[in-house]
Amino acid sequence: MLNVAKGTRVYVAGCGGMLGQAVYDELAARGAVIRATDIVLPDPWLALADVTDFALMRRELTGFAPELVLNLAAMTDLEECEREPERAWRTNGEAAENLGRIAASLDVPYVLISTAGMFDGLKDVYDDDEPPAPISVYAKSKVHAESAVAATVPMHYILRAGWMMGGGPRKDKKFINKLFRQIQAGARVLHVVEDKLGTPTYTVDFARGLFHVAESGQFGLYNQVCEGQANRRLVAERFLEYLGLAGQIELKVVPSDYFSGEFFAPRPASEQLVNRKLNERGLNRMRHWDVCLAEYSRQFAAELGKPR
Repeated sequence: MLNVAKGTRVYVAGCGGMLGQAVYDELAARGAVIRATDIVLPDPWLALADVTDFALMRRELTGFAPELVLNLAAMTDLEECEREPERAWRTNGEAAENLGRIAASLDVPYVLISTAGMFDGLKDVYDDDEPPAPISVYAKSKVHAESAVAATVPMHYILRAGWMMGGGPRKDKKFINKLFRQIQAGARVLHVVEDKLGTPTYTVDFARGLFHVAESGQFGLYNQVCEGQANRRLVAERFLEYLGLAGQIELKVVPSDYFSGEFFAPRPASEQLVNRKLNERGLNRMRHWDVCLAEYSRQFAAELGKPR
């Protein structure tokens, strides 16, 4: 059984983003030998490699001889995926399948990161075995990746994340940092929706949980999100509290179509997941999202000149 410890050789594709930072930090803390690549290089520990180049990735992995392969690479901007569906399909679908095939040829485990956004949102909550019903280009490409990897890679772990938060002001591309940038710019009113449900997922917990699952030998597909459910308004409300700004900034609730010009890709009304299989197999290491948000908010409070 795999033990990700000092000297373990781990290849991480798409490691330049918010999840990649948490995964790299966790691997570094364990003393692993890391080959971290991406198509953008915001950190000195990253090397250039494009997951859509099959021949290149085969050379990369074969030359490095990993004991574990992690694929974090994805086009996650839903609007960008709608505008460029072929590139989304190559990156999120075909490349994920190809990396899995290379890992299988090397006889090493393969971890693919997937998404809560692959459901139609007609139910409030989804467990691991719900059949996907994708409504966006992004979701369809991720469904292809899941099914292809499950069918062709014997030693696979597919981990579905929810509303991601992590990476701090420098790397977070999601909801928390979008709010923070408005606050930094002097906004006194923040427009938020409450008609979208989801499960916040802290990258630090996700990375720790990922390696716990990968060391278990219990291959398969898992939901891996923080405990508890929420809507955007509630998350924003708690974030302001942790920044010490409750009562100073107004949260104005608006319907989702208020943002339709900026966010035109279809999104499910609910992306709430539950970690049923992780719980059943004793593998769940995810804390409640509110506990994680309180911890995460300290990075933003520091940016505002507040004590940690």
